[in-house]
Amino acid sequence: MNSTHHSPQGAFRALADPTRRQILSYLADGEMTIAQVSDKFNVTRGAIKKHLTILAEGDLIKVRTQGRERINRLNPAGLKPVSEWMSFFDQFWDARLGKLQTAIEKENRQGKSND
Repeated sequence: MNSTHHSPQGAFRALADPTRRQILSYLADGEMTIAQVSDKFNVTRGAIKKHLTILAEGDLIKVRTQGRERINRLNPAGLKPVSEWMSFFDQFWDARLGKLQTAIEKENRQGKSND
């Protein structure tokens, strides 16, 4: 798979875990080393490293090496396929909410005419 187009499958796998979602929240505030991320959780550094690997495989983070450290940062572009996939379903919500609004308005009109 090339780096310019990723399927949302890896991103969904990465987003399925609450720890990984929390890691993304932390990385949204700025770059962090593995140690800095590990300090935020009550799990082993190895477990955090696995989470970061899955996030990188899902293209949700980018990792660069600086000396002996691996610096992790959020990759907002990695969320684009997820956003696009989910936005496809907005049309269904829009239709359902439109029907609900129509039903409520009809009920309100009927309620006022019975006063």
